[in-house]
Amino acid sequence: MESYRTKGTCSRQIIFDVKDNKLTELKFINGCSGNLQAIAKLTLGKDIDEIINVLKGIKCRENTSCPDQLAHALMEYKERQLNPEEK
Repeated sequence: MESYRTKGTCSRQIIFDVKDNKLTELKFINGCSGNLQAIAKLTLGKDIDEIINVLKGIKCRENTSCPDQLAHALMEYKERQLNPEEK
């Protein structure tokens, strides 16, 4: 499981797992429960590159949003996979 501390959103943390470049598990800590459950249902099983392309740049408050933060979490995950020595 991966963990990402969010910035500028009501949710404080995103916990997720990726297998074969697909999002297999997703949980937000805090935030708007109904909306975050919907994001999880809509993104599970999807390719993370597709998720990033769709969600990156969505704004709510402080020039970001929970969907945008998920995109950032996945981008950071991809970067760690490309550069494992920097973990």
